[in-house]
Amino acid sequence: MRRLLLLISLLFLGLVCRAQIVNRLHVDQDIFLRYAQGRMQEFNPDNLALADSLYQLGVQQNNFRYKCLGLSLEMPVRFVLGEYERMDATAAEIKELLAGRKDLREFYFSTLHEYCEFLVQSNRVSKAVLEARAMERLASAEQKPAGKMYAYRIIGLIHSYRDNPSLAIRNLEKAVQFSREARAEQDLPNLYILLAQENVNLKQFHEADRYCLLAEEYESFFPSIQLKVLMTRAILYNAEGKQEDFWRCYSQLMEDPRYDVQTDADSRYNLDITYLRSRGLFREALAKADSLGTERARLEQKHGIYASMGNFEQAYGQLAHLLNEKDSVYIKVQNEDLAILDAEMNNAQLREETQRLKAQNQMTILIGFLVMFAIAFLSILVQQWRLRENLDQMKAQNNAMLMARRAYQKALDAKEAENSLKIKILQNRKSNSFKL
Repeated sequence: MRRLLLLISLLFLGLVCRAQIVNRLHVDQDIFLRYAQGRMQEFNPDNLALADSLYQLGVQQNNFRYKCLGLSLEMPVRFVLGEYERMDATAAEIKELLAGRKDLREFYFSTLHEYCEFLVQSNRVSKAVLEARAMERLASAEQKPAGKMYAYRIIGLIHSYRDNPSLAIRNLEKAVQFSREARAEQDLPNLYILLAQENVNLKQFHEADRYCLLAEEYESFFPSIQLKVLMTRAILYNAEGKQEDFWRCYSQLMEDPRYDVQTDADSRYNLDITYLRSRGLFREALAKADSLGTERARLEQKHGIYASMGNFEQAYGQLAHLLNEKDSVYIKVQNEDLAILDAEMNNAQLREETQRLKAQNQMTILIGFLVMFAIAFLSILVQQWRLRENLDQMKAQNNAMLMARRAYQKALDAKEAENSLKIKILQNRKSNSFKL
């Protein structure tokens, strides 16, 4: 069941890209139509020729947008061919071409979201986690809610992969919040589908049904949602034990022409096996299980089929192999978590070192400022002391000059008084001589 839900979840994320082909790079209509045609069959190896033609056109015209379109078409094909190094290089070049283009972030984030999806499907979960968190940090720094929506959707998918539906739901709910904030209503129904599936894993069937109803509200806008809801309801009814409802949904899927085109083989095989088991057709179910793509999926299905048949010896053998497989997966997940932890610790150390250097620089600047202030203050004090000394000297000189001037004035006044007295004496003498 977990494998079925995971494959369908991954499938739905792929369907989002095909169902919502938007001219996010704002290229001319002819180029966009060529690109859109390729996106409608994004896993077709023939897309490599179309991708290369668009890329070469970008080289000839020095147009990075055409290059990005070509790389975007190339990446899914590299994934299905198992050429992961080429896929990584393609994603890296897209990031390099669009790193500084804030106006084209919607294409940037949606492409990285698809790349993270492929990383999860190729069991490189640690790299997907780091990419998703880098996307979230960039979206937060640039205040791009659409980028946060894509990041949290991938993180929710990763928790689903790790059999942790509670954390998956928590992150998918955040994705819903940022989808509304970004006014990206077209992404809501797909998020509701993913939330419905995770609630099935928690056996919260009423909540799962509620999310199916929310997704159904968008059927008139996005016809493909009808198929996704039907597949989710089939899973829900089977988990609830409502066999009649499950058979009805299964029959409707078989009659829908989009079912084979828009679903991958493992999703169809898992649903077929579930149907055959519900009908008691165990031999047919075992034969179908051999067609599944991974050993873990085959063991899970065969264990359940043998248990339903009452062949407990075979069921036990399949379970033993399954537990070994799960142990190896668990160890791998632990190693991935350690890799992520190491990366986060390194980032934390870098941040701590940056803060320390920043604090050290601030302290150096503060000490320099204080030293400069002290020097300036001392200089002012010295200047004031010298000025005061000069003023005291000038004041003493002025006082001495004032006192000398006063003494001189007194001497003049005394001399003038003496002269006045002498004049009076002479005048009296003259006056007495005339009287004789």
